[in-house]
Amino acid sequence: MPRQIVMIMTDTQRSDMVGCYGSVLKTPHIDRLAATALRFERAYTAQPVCGPSRGALFTGAPPQSCGVWANSMPLGDNVKTIGQRLTDTGILCAYVGKWHLDGGDYFGTGKPAPGWEPESWYDMRNYLDDMTPEQRVWSRQVDSSRTGVPREMTFAYGCTRRGEDFLARHADEDFFLVVSYDEPHHPFLCPAPFAGMHVQTDFPIGAAMDDSLTDKPEHQRLWAESIGPVEQSAPGCIRQPEFFDCQAFVDDEVGRMLDAIEAYCPGALVVFTSDHGDHLGAHRLTQKGASMYEGNIHIPLLMRWPGVTTPGSVCQHPVSHLDLVPTILDYFDRTWPTSIISGSSLRACAKEPDKRLHDAVFVSFSRYEVDHDGFGGFQPIRCAHAGRYKLVINLLDRDEFYDAVTDPDELINRIDDPAYMQERNRLHQLLLDWMDHVRDPFRGYQWKQRVWRTDAAPPSWRCSGMTRQRIEDVRYEKRQLDYNDGLPIIESVRKK
Repeated sequence: MPRQIVMIMTDTQRSDMVGCYGSVLKTPHIDRLAATALRFERAYTAQPVCGPSRGALFTGAPPQSCGVWANSMPLGDNVKTIGQRLTDTGILCAYVGKWHLDGGDYFGTGKPAPGWEPESWYDMRNYLDDMTPEQRVWSRQVDSSRTGVPREMTFAYGCTRRGEDFLARHADEDFFLVVSYDEPHHPFLCPAPFAGMHVQTDFPIGAAMDDSLTDKPEHQRLWAESIGPVEQSAPGCIRQPEFFDCQAFVDDEVGRMLDAIEAYCPGALVVFTSDHGDHLGAHRLTQKGASMYEGNIHIPLLMRWPGVTTPGSVCQHPVSHLDLVPTILDYFDRTWPTSIISGSSLRACAKEPDKRLHDAVFVSFSRYEVDHDGFGGFQPIRCAHAGRYKLVINLLDRDEFYDAVTDPDELINRIDDPAYMQERNRLHQLLLDWMDHVRDPFRGYQWKQRVWRTDAAPPSWRCSGMTRQRIEDVRYEKRQLDYNDGLPIIESVRKK
């Protein structure tokens, strides 16, 4: 029996846009997968921006550690993707769709990344290269989606067709296939009958649409001011018809991929997720970016592992995109360097959905895109999310602490509330320890010296006083050499 994985992902799809997560929006094909799979109720992106999220998804290392801590930045030269790791151990890997990890512009370079089958490679540059200049311009206009476009002209259609072709060619082999749609991301290009479906659809956001942002970080207020008033179609609701139309369309394409999986590889492990969410007017913010609000970082994650997961089961504990690379390697019985790949395999959750893997999961933000001066510029943010409680360190701004039980809309910043001091400080220490473990290049005494952390030790120029070299990655990297004697390092973490 071949071992096979198909990962399907969308772009900019928050969890509450998906039917099986209780959405008012209809996603019948994603829901069809959910009925046969394990649903992770609290899954989080590693960073709510396309490139950094994907860097973490496909390397298992946090964005700031793999090199892609903003859009238009490439992976580090010594960072290996899951495609490279599997291909080098005899597993065929193919990537179809949006990549966003080559350091180029939004569309990519059109060149296959190392470790992925060249024959199947199809990024957005390849898609545009097949068009005339006039068609390219037309394909980037939101107005083009309002009356419907030929399905064959969409990126999603091209991705599905190539995914189907790969499955047909390799049905009897071990493989890992990624089908990465750009949809429902802007410009919301979609065909009939989906175009125009959601003209009257009110999407509930709730009280967060009226967040005064009092006692919140200044950069959020500046962001909200740059957007201006977000129109409410009804109290606490928003209308985004083109966005929701495009989601209905990509759900249909997901259905085509699921049909192909059933036809060619019904025993495959299937994963569905999205790279990040969208504020949709919550907290007077739109799109993604420099916040850790749920709509921005909480993403759908479904996993069907035949013989392991129970159909329709639910895991309520927090997990991360960083857990997917260890899970994939585990499925193929491959090992991984735990000092480089920071997550945990989800196999235990697959067997026992009630099992908790993490005390907290961690989300980062550093910059939206290196090419753009806007989007708030440099906003170093680190978040520790324990499920109920969430701590957000805004290094250059005011910090945040939220209680999801008493304040599900995240309106009340409890960072200075003495009733939450113990849990706040516990998450703070978990976050500091994690930053050390993943060799966060932005770590320093400032993350510890917060005005509310009155018991913190005095700041020191030496910070923790430790040196933290990369531990050997047996297949790819020799043991690093000690600066003092030029010999292989014995202790990777030690006093400097």
